[in-house]
Amino acid sequence: MKVFLSHSHTDAPLATRVSEALQRKGLDVWDPDVDLLPGDNWAAKVARALEESQAMVVLLTPAAVNSSHVKREMEYALGEKRFSNRLIPVFVGDRARLSTHDIPWIVRRMPSVELDDPGTEDTQFDRIADAIQVAA
Repeated sequence: MKVFLSHSHTDAPLATRVSEALQRKGLDVWDPDVDLLPGDNWAAKVARALEESQAMVVLLTPAAVNSSHVKREMEYALGEKRFSNRLIPVFVGDRARLSTHDIPWIVRRMPSVELDDPGTEDTQFDRIADAIQVAA
C-alpha cells in the first residue's frame, strides 16, 4: 500500500524515522522531503503522489498545524473516498501544545496514534503501521 506522509518540513527528522519504520512493515511511503528534488515541479509531484496513495499519515506537531501545505493535504484526504478510514492522524507530544482550531474537527475525532515522546525508540512507530493495516 502506498502511504503519503504529510508533515512540516521542520519535522523532517521525525518523518524520516516514521517513514523508515513504515517501510520496514512493508509499506511504500511517499515523503516530500525525500521524494522531491531540487528543480522538480513541486505541485505536480505532490498531486501525483496524492493521487497514487491509498492512505495518508499526517504528523501533527505545532509546526504542522500551522503549515498551509499540511492543511491542504489533510483537506484533500478528507475529500477523497479512497482515503476513507485511511487518514491516520499522529499527534506528536503533548496534545495541549496544539491549537485545536487549526485541526479540522473531523480529524480531531478520528482514531489516531499518539506519540508521547518522538525521541524514544522506533518501536513506537509500529502503532502507525498497525493503524494503516487495520484500515486497509
